[in-house]
Amino acid sequence: MHDAVALEARGIPVAAVITEPFAHAFAQTARLLAAEELWAVTIPHPLAALDEKEIQARAEQAVEQIAARLTGEG
Repeated sequence: MHDAVALEARGIPVAAVITEPFAHAFAQTARLLAAEELWAVTIPHPLAALDEKEIQARAEQAVEQIAARLTGEG
């Protein structure tokens, strides 16, 4: 998260990708780093047990949100 905060501070858009159980921790950490504007795409948990096709499907579900953030449309 520190890298994301540093990039945002330089004007480089960031879309962190997290799984659902980490959303609260992400928000708390963003507040602690004075980076409440930091943006995350939240995807279903877990990832570790998924095969490549299942991970690809999760990525495809999130790609529009990620692209919108990185292009300034989100």
